[in-house]
This record gives sequence, C-alpha cells and structure tokens, in this order.
Amino acid sequence: MLKPGQPLPLFGFFRRLLGQDRAFRQAIATVTGRTPDNVRLYHLAFTHSSVVRQQGDTARHQSNERLEFLGDAVLGAVVAEYLFRKFPYEQEGFLTELRSRIVNRESLNALALKIGLDKLVQLDPAQGRAARSRSVNGNALEALVGAIYLDQGYKAARKFVLARLIKPFVDVKSLIETTANFKSKLIEWAQRQGKTIRYDLTGQPRSGGVMEFSATVMLDDEPVATGMGLSKKQAEQLAAERALTALGV
Repeated sequence: MLKPGQPLPLFGFFRRLLGQDRAFRQAIATVTGRTPDNVRLYHLAFTHSSVVRQQGDTARHQSNERLEFLGDAVLGAVVAEYLFRKFPYEQEGFLTELRSRIVNRESLNALALKIGLDKLVQLDPAQGRAARSRSVNGNALEALVGAIYLDQGYKAARKFVLARLIKPFVDVKSLIETTANFKSKLIEWAQRQGKTIRYDLTGQPRSGGVMEFSATVMLDDEPVATGMGLSKKQAEQLAAERALTALGV
C-alpha cells in the first residue's frame, strides 16, 4: 500500500525515462551546438548493428548503418566544398587527395573520440575495445552527420562539420606538408638502408581527355606498392605512402 505523498511506481518509471532523455538531449546539444528536434534519429545514429543483430534481419534498420551511408555523402560534400573554396587554384587531384586524408576511417575515428562520441555509442559489450578502435566511432560520426541533416537540414549539418570538426581539429596545412613529404621520407629511408628506389609510371586516358596515372614503387627492382592518381605526382605520393606503410617505416 502506498503511503501518502509516495509517487506511483509507473510515474517514477516515466520520470526516470524523461530524465534519461533530457540528459541525452543535452549531450547531443553539447556535441553539435544544437538542441535536437527528432531525438530518435540521434539514438539511431549511436546504435551499432551489434546491438540489434540478435533480433534478426528485420531489426537491421534499427542500427546506424543507413544513417552512416547518408552521413558519409553529406560529410564528403561539405569537405569537398570547403577545400574547393580554400584552394581556388589547385587541381582536382590535389583536392581529392586532401579530402580523402580528412575523411578516411582513421581520421574520422580520431575526430569522433575528440568530441566524445565513444561515450554515446551503444555497442554490444562482446565486441570489445578492438572493434571500437577499428571503425565504430568513425561510423557513428558519419551517422551523426546524417542525423543532423535529416533533423535540421544541410545548412545545419554543414555548420556542424565545419565549426565542430574541421576548424578546431583538422590542421590542413600539416596534412599538405605531410603528404608532400612521403616521397622524401621514402628516399631517406632507402638511403639509410643502402637500397635504391624508383617509380614505374603508366598512364591511361579517361573520358573527357583526362589521364589517370599509376605509379609502382620499386625497391631494388622489386615492387612494393602502387598508387593511382590524376597526376604523376599524386600517383607517386600515394604509392610512396603505401610503401612506407608496407615497409613499416
């Protein structure tokens, strides 16, 4: 029997739920700078497929995979426009390479951690730390961009990407310098090891009169890695980067 003034159990349950929802809304507002309208989208953005996998194929739509797909496209468009305006005299190859370095999986994982998304992601505990380090947080970041886009439109999603991700955390100048140093770093390593480095280049015409180049790093006449690009320089840089990774440098 309830004592006078004691809340009904059902009321207490809903009050806890409302408290949790309020805390989640506040967390989203802190991360994005905007209070969410459709909070369900953001819950979905942080629900990894491992949480719903045991419910069967009919529950697949309850994970963040579809939002991740959408967010990837929106994120790519925002970064492409940002670089297009920032570097008005650079060629397509330069812009493409720089964009790929900003939105690759490793970079997105790092950005997600910097804004604290790892604390919001709902993941099957059995997945463990290894799964989180691979792609979970970066995928959730893309899904969050997708959720913002659906909830508040492209303009809001663009503002989030630029104001909350790119400008505070992405050092574009450093990325350019790092990219430019792959070939030099590989040459310096080869010289220390007493080995010779050369690039085998081939070109193939594409539609619109554009050439696509392929560069293969040859270490003492043995192929190590290959890169492709719309210029010889881009192809060689990508090949050098992949060679450094393959060689563990």
